[in-house]
Amino acid sequence: QLQLVESGGGLVQPGGSLRLSCAASGLTLDNHAIGWFRQAPGKEREGVSCISSGGSTNYADSVKGRFTISRDNAKNTVYLQMNSLKPEDTGVYYCAGSKACSWLYLDFGSWGPGTQVTVSS
Repeated sequence: QLQLVESGGGLVQPGGSLRLSCAASGLTLDNHAIGWFRQAPGKEREGVSCISSGGSTNYADSVKGRFTISRDNAKNTVYLQMNSLKPEDTGVYYCAGSKACSWLYLDFGSWGPGTQVTVSS
């Protein structure tokens, strides 16, 4: 069974950067699409980005040009580089695995515990 753990969250000022990591165990990432989702207090979980098993990437409009998703299959890890962070990027960030990319969190069956990202001055 695919198990995922996120890391790299923290407190950052507006305009700053963070790199989140999603480390996998149990299975290799080679055959999995990995999505990043986030959830702010009082809001629904929303898709941020996704990378397919073949390396194709997708981004929510709100993060295009600022976030970059990548994968290192040798390290069994997916990354989310977040630049030019805004207060509205604040939330708990989760990575999740699926057979194919989707914006629907219900399509993902393996979830990490999440990592908190707070963008504030």
